[in-house]
Amino acid sequence: MATPIEVELEADKKYCWCTCGLSAKEPFCDGTHKTADTDKRSLHFQVDETKKVWLCTCKRTQTPPYCDGSHKDK
Repeated sequence: MATPIEVELEADKKYCWCTCGLSAKEPFCDGTHKTADTDKRSLHFQVDETKKVWLCTCKRTQTPPYCDGSHKDK
């Protein structure tokens, strides 16, 4: 089961969250989707203030890129 990863995000820095689940840098995108057989693309985002958050790795969240506990549902 994929579990969320706690990360510290820096204010105004741009991030790319992996949506395909193939990245070696989970929860962030490493571009693997570009050579894989998938139609998934990374989700670009940033935050207004530096803070620690839990980012989803199961890809079932309804609040991407943030974990909403969907990994607990079977």
